[in-house]
Amino acid sequence: MDKLINIISSLGSPRIMVIGDLMLDKYVWGEVRRISQEAPIPIINVSSEDIRPGGAGSVINNLQTLGAQVFACGIIGDDVHGHNLMSIFKGMNVDTTGIIIDKSRPTILKMRLMGHLQTAGRGVQQLLRVDYEKTHVISAEIEAQLNNYLKKTIQACDIVLVSDMNKGLLSASFLKTIVTLCEKYKKIVIVDPKLANDYSCYEGFTAMSPNRQETELATGIKITDNDSLNRAGNKLASSLSLEYCIITIDRDGMFLYHKNVAGKVIPTVPRTVCDVTGAGDMVLSMFGMVVGSGYSFEEAAYLANIAAGIEVGKIGATPVGKGEILGELIGGENQISGKIKDAEVLVGILNEHRKKHDKIVFTNGCFDILHVGHIEYLKFARKQGDLLVVGLNTDRSVKSQKGPTRPFVSEAERAKMLAALEDVNYVVLFDELTPVNLITAVRPDVLVKGEDWKDAGVIGREFVESYGGKVVLAPFVEGVSTTNIISRIINRHNQTQPEKKTIGQTR
Repeated sequence: MDKLINIISSLGSPRIMVIGDLMLDKYVWGEVRRISQEAPIPIINVSSEDIRPGGAGSVINNLQTLGAQVFACGIIGDDVHGHNLMSIFKGMNVDTTGIIIDKSRPTILKMRLMGHLQTAGRGVQQLLRVDYEKTHVISAEIEAQLNNYLKKTIQACDIVLVSDMNKGLLSASFLKTIVTLCEKYKKIVIVDPKLANDYSCYEGFTAMSPNRQETELATGIKITDNDSLNRAGNKLASSLSLEYCIITIDRDGMFLYHKNVAGKVIPTVPRTVCDVTGAGDMVLSMFGMVVGSGYSFEEAAYLANIAAGIEVGKIGATPVGKGEILGELIGGENQISGKIKDAEVLVGILNEHRKKHDKIVFTNGCFDILHVGHIEYLKFARKQGDLLVVGLNTDRSVKSQKGPTRPFVSEAERAKMLAALEDVNYVVLFDELTPVNLITAVRPDVLVKGEDWKDAGVIGREFVESYGGKVVLAPFVEGVSTTNIISRIINRHNQTQPEKKTIGQTR
């Protein structure tokens, strides 16, 4: 585990070429309150929309988030969706020189209608997906432009990734050009293949990453156990001259097969699956990032497995950052440690909760020597919404407020104790004297403080109320405080000490 932590912490900025079917994903969010009178279908009352890169664009988005230098190669249409996609890529500092406009087709758009029930809160469900696409094979002229770009650029890249969704870009001849150039310049090239019964077009790739269904269709072997995985991996590797075959096996994790060597199953950590969209893209991205940085395929497999596990907990194709992977490595097997997040990672997690219409509650404090007053306070706070985020003062912050003798308990111990409480969903440390910057980042629906803050003024109130959030004051538990507990300990300690004798005193 320490080795994987060191790897993810030290990943640099490899130069990665991504070739594949570029798409724009559009999400339409809204509430479903009734069924149409025209037909037995739900009516969605739209509340918001957002767009994200999809297909090979999802791989690009992942890599850019992880810190890679990305070179994009593919086609788009001469339309507003294509312009939007290019604008997103340029905003991410992606090299878009290899994206060619094909006027014979639209930019591929996948629009998903995401409905929820206000009464259910978390019940987000995809109601319908609408695709706009033309998938005819690219023309000789477009292919020639792409080939020229690859010849000029591929030599400068550390690794090449191919995302094939069978949308017409990756013709047999274009794939052959990619393999030939990678062999010429000794570049590792990995493909996430399309669903097909003939994979001969991928002959000569370094590795491929089919899922269970794709593997079964391409090999004719039903995947049921390690033996069938080994037979399928061997068949693909030997027939296509692959060095590695990476078979993703959904809830069972991942199977890594190295030519002429028995494969290895890398199990996943059981978790709630929100949406499998983007999981394959995440696997391809992590292999590109890790192997492109000079590490082994086996090391990449472990990290890709973790990243894909995080990905399926998100809605839609959403990037996974290094901080999230580190958090999983440090505390993934420990539910308590897994609740402790840094601010940047937490903001991304909370954005996913908002898409599920979860009500976010925030409170903060030193929580030095956890006591019954704290427990009752946090129980009250948790009841104000769907999840509770606790901002925790660092040791330095506590010392600045309460003097050089505090805190009595270190920030690491205080964070773990808070995370152990059922009512606490996330713990995040802050180093400033006040939590105002953290409140601004979290943007809670409800801000909770003790009623003893009523006269002093609640920090963050003005900001939270500015966007319709509310501030709730929690009842104070009389006679219980850290200071009170320390005083009692000192008093009892003094009472139990024998009376000191002075010099010369006799019995």
